[in-house]
Amino acid sequence: MSYTYDIATPLGLLRQLIATQSFSTEEDKTADILEEACRQKTLSKSVKLRDQIRFGNNVVLIDPEMDESRPTLLLCSHHDTVKPNAGYTRDPFEPTIEGDTLYGLGSNDAGGCLVALLETFYALIQIPNRNHNVIFAAVAEEENSGPGGIRSVLQKLPDIDLAVIGEPTELQLAIAEKGLLVIDGVVTGKSGHAAHANTINPIAGAVADVAALMDYSFERLSPKLGEVRVSVTQINAGTQHNVVPAECKYVIDVRVNECYTNEQVLTTLQGVAVNSKLTARSLRHQSSSIPEDHPLVQAGKSLQASTYGSPTLSDQAALVCPSIKCGPGDSRRSHQADEYLLVSELDAGISFYTTWLTQFLTA
Repeated sequence: MSYTYDIATPLGLLRQLIATQSFSTEEDKTADILEEACRQKTLSKSVKLRDQIRFGNNVVLIDPEMDESRPTLLLCSHHDTVKPNAGYTRDPFEPTIEGDTLYGLGSNDAGGCLVALLETFYALIQIPNRNHNVIFAAVAEEENSGPGGIRSVLQKLPDIDLAVIGEPTELQLAIAEKGLLVIDGVVTGKSGHAAHANTINPIAGAVADVAALMDYSFERLSPKLGEVRVSVTQINAGTQHNVVPAECKYVIDVRVNECYTNEQVLTTLQGVAVNSKLTARSLRHQSSSIPEDHPLVQAGKSLQASTYGSPTLSDQAALVCPSIKCGPGDSRRSHQADEYLLVSELDAGISFYTTWLTQFLTA
């Protein structure tokens, strides 16, 4: 199979991925490209992988020297993208290079991280006597947190003890990430004609609960992620001016620090919103963190990488093991029009990942 760009090189592979539409749940073509790129690299490196696995639109490479007696490190990033917004002035699928700048949808989020981690995987599996197994996963459906993404992969892999999630962080170490909890609130009343008194107006109950929710503060503050942030973002009731509605619905967006589980937050907020029934859309997007003194963090800090807490959600939310989010690029460019990655950032990402993780695996 021939491609427009040389997928045997990191830059060529990234350009080919950009040139290939890969919206969430529609990543089959980029999964094909990644499979072929892995096959070519395996042959060129004279490496015999234990397994190269395709789970739906996810591509996984297993350490050729997998040893159940040692822990396993997962290198993971995603190859799906959001849909381009109306502000684009360039063809989002044209991977144009101008000077040091590579333009294109998915270049920054998270193609550069994905390609750099793939290159790093092949370097790491050639380290003798490494202290961890290494698994690489190029996953689908990250942008929509879909069931065909990382969660479907984790069910089929050996136990993961530690993970690096490739997302654009300017090569700084996100050692904590806020979880996400979306809650539907409903207050039930008694409908009737607005001119009569024999009604129970659910809007009044909702207003009281919304005020209580916005005033409530969770006690535990995170040094990296700060407070749990509660925002009421939608409210809806009624169809005409002279009818008291039977119910009032609203939506709460909660960004959860690592001091609480989503289940704890939901229980607490139900006690605050006394007139409402609260139902979480999902409890699975948990916050994540790794101790500052963890050897993986310390190895990164020895290379002058700083640590911080990230407010944005990633595939870390699916993991139960310690993890770090790190990668080339800048999160502020993600989902913006005319997305781009610097070619020098891609090179720096490969160099940083390889040096950092080699140091960790040989400590």
